[in-house]
Formats: sequence, C-alpha cells, structure tokens
Amino acid sequence: RWQLACWVVAAVTLLHIIRALVKGGRLRHFLIPSIRPVRAARWIARWPYAECRDAVCDFIASLRLPYFFWLGLRGFAGGLIWLAPPIALLALGRDVPLLGLLGGVLLAVVVLYVPFLQAQFAAAGRLRAMFARRQVRAAYRAAPLAFWAALVATLTSAVPLYLLKIEMIPREAAWLPSLVFVAFMFPARVLTGWAVGRGKTRSAPRHWFWRTVSRLGMLPVAAVYVLLVFLSQYTSWYGIWSLYEQHAFLLPVPFLSM
Repeated sequence: RWQLACWVVAAVTLLHIIRALVKGGRLRHFLIPSIRPVRAARWIARWPYAECRDAVCDFIASLRLPYFFWLGLRGFAGGLIWLAPPIALLALGRDVPLLGLLGGVLLAVVVLYVPFLQAQFAAAGRLRAMFARRQVRAAYRAAPLAFWAALVATLTSAVPLYLLKIEMIPREAAWLPSLVFVAFMFPARVLTGWAVGRGKTRSAPRHWFWRTVSRLGMLPVAAVYVLLVFLSQYTSWYGIWSLYEQHAFLLPVPFLSM
C-alpha cells in the first residue's frame, strides 16, 4: 500500500512540475498547485503542443545555463588561485609549524577579500575583476558596516557544513548536506552582493571611525574561521584534504566524493 501511495505521489508531483514548466516556470507556478481539476482536464484535452513547447524553450533559455556555467567556472578558478597557496602552506603545518603559521596568516588576509572579489567578478563578468583589490577597498570605505555584516554571514554560514563532516554521512542521506549548503550559503551570497553594490553606488567614504571599527571587527572573525579550518583536518573524515574544501567560497563542491 505504501509503495502504491509513493507511486501516486510521484506521478502527481511529476504532473505538477510539468504544469509549472508549461505555465512559464516561475516560482509561483511551483509553489501554488492547481486547484481547478475541471479546467486542468479541459486544458489537457486540448493539449496546446506548440504553446507548451515554446513555453518550455523560453524557460530553459531564460536560465542562461551556458553563461552561468562559464561564469561559475571562472569564479572557481579565481577563487582557487587566491586560496590554494595559503591552504597549501597550512597543510604543510603538520610537518613545518612555521609554514603552517604563515599559511594561517595569509589565509586570514585572503578571506577578507575573496567573498567581495567573487561578487565583484560576478557583477563585472571579467576575470580581471577577481584580482581588483583596490576596487574592493574603495567599496569597503563607502560601506564598511555592510562589508562587516557580509563577511560575518559568509564565514559563519560555513560552520554547519564543517560540523556535518565530523562523522561519515550515510550514502542514502548524502543529499541532505546539499540542502544545508544552499540554505546557509545563498543568503550570505546575496548579502555579499548587496554590500558590494552598496559600496560601489556610494560616492563618498564613510567616517574613519566606522571604517576602523568594521576593520577591527573583521579580523577576529577571519582568525576564528582560519582556526576552524585548521582544526577541520583533525575532525573531518577527509583528513588533511578537508582544508581544500572551502565551503564559504564554494570551493570545491562539498561532499563531492559522496
């Protein structure tokens, strides 16, 4: 009986998804189910194939999948260029403590820039923007509190993902961390984009007091994050390779081997 009910629910869900795509694929079409079965039956009987085909094609084209894939691939490469050297030094800290200390200091400096460089690159669409630190500093001077809030949200949103890696997750539940990943990282990314946009639209820098307070507030947040990253090699099932899983910067895809 439960298996039959499962098949019925799956069929209804599939029909609902198809209907939402045909109607235009907007969020409201997925969230609001059809409550007029007679009208739906008449619509199915007419079956406007051309309209359905055009609506689905328009929806797929509106996603701009090739553009965002290429944008994400270049953002991945830019983040890797920034993060790989300090992470490599931090990984060598097991054998050479001084190199690990140097890597930790460099990583603390890098994480102050990378979220905003990625947002700047996503807005500009040019890989050169991934290394334009002066523009990030100029935007920070115009919106220091917004930058501080975005950095706190970005780094703290990665903590639940590190906690999920303390024990091996069963393969049947491997999709659960993906939900946690999206639920925590997406708002942080939106806040980061808002902070960068706010800083670029303001012409005059804020008072030196707010810039100094925000800068001093960023340093301990970055230091705690680096400490968490360093300790993750002893708590994660991946060991030292977990250092390269920088969830706060989507580098690389978490739980990839699962």
